[in-house]
Amino acid sequence: MQTPAATVPETVPVKRPLMSPTNRRRLANFRANKRGFWSFWIFMVLFVLALSAEFIANDRPIIASYKGEILYPVMIDYPEEKFGGFLATTDYRSDFIQQEIEANGWMIWPPIRYSYQTVNSQIPHSAPTKPFWLMSADERCKAYPQGTQDPNCSLGNLNWLGTDDQARDVTARMIYGFRLSVLFGLALTICSAVIGVTSGAIQGYFGGWVDLLMQRFIEIWSSMPVLYILLIIAAILPPGFFVLLGIMLLFSWVGFVGVVRAEFLRARNFEYVRAARALGVGNATIMYRHLLPNAMVATLTFLPFILSGSIATLTSLDFLGLGMPAGSPSLGEMIAQGKNNLQAPWLGLTAFFTMSIMMSLLIFIGEAVRDAFDPRKTFG
Repeated sequence: MQTPAATVPETVPVKRPLMSPTNRRRLANFRANKRGFWSFWIFMVLFVLALSAEFIANDRPIIASYKGEILYPVMIDYPEEKFGGFLATTDYRSDFIQQEIEANGWMIWPPIRYSYQTVNSQIPHSAPTKPFWLMSADERCKAYPQGTQDPNCSLGNLNWLGTDDQARDVTARMIYGFRLSVLFGLALTICSAVIGVTSGAIQGYFGGWVDLLMQRFIEIWSSMPVLYILLIIAAILPPGFFVLLGIMLLFSWVGFVGVVRAEFLRARNFEYVRAARALGVGNATIMYRHLLPNAMVATLTFLPFILSGSIATLTSLDFLGLGMPAGSPSLGEMIAQGKNNLQAPWLGLTAFFTMSIMMSLLIFIGEAVRDAFDPRKTFG
């Protein structure tokens, strides 16, 4: 009598959770810090809006229709000859161009019709000019004759936060300056983290003479007068975004070395590391896949504070005139204008409040990230 063949049970695919218990706990800790959680979302909204600054504050239309053709002036430079002129570039704020396009189509302007370098030539008196909502009716009519007498005129022609000493719109420069500061801080923080984490990992993992020599070099390097060296180099080299980024990168990476080195020194003799070595796993794989995730906890906690410090350093150099090139949208340059034009307090106050809000949000986010990676906190 034959026995029936045993049936092999079907393997049920195991569903892996989208997030590990450790990361769920960290996310709960981050959300429990309400101040940092809401600061993160407020900062992200402001940053996304600043990334699209060309669509918020620009002296070119976002989109236009001319003789049946759809144009995108905010992204493409059209020569003036396309509209019957003879110049290489088109000034969409001129009466001739506006009348020509409106007679043969339409235009959609950004909410603010000024870029960070657009000069308001309608101002009848010397700049800086105070915000239009602080002006009397007579002052407003003189400063904005078209914008106040024509009820169909867009409010984008008005200077919401006034103009600087070169008749440039303060609101537009604030938006572009916020974007420049955050992008510069992010680039400097990421580059510093890559160099600092790599250096700390090599020191902590190999130890011995490698650690000793590199540590002595870092001690000598970090003992130099950083501010004076930055000022000297910035005064010699031509100003520019990447030049300034390289100058500040010379010293900003040192802050990451200590925390990463300590974590690698502590974990390099753990049992799982010894087992990986015994199995023939390479040093680079052990460092990257097994030790680096543990070291990144301290690094990620450190990042928001490095970011805020980078933005503050950029603002300080711009205030001293050793930062970005002349004409660049800079919060530090706006603070310097406020110092030189005490009769125009809106210049300094605008930059001050922008910096205060930005730095406060970053500090609150950093505190929330620190709580998220603290194993002693068990919110949620």
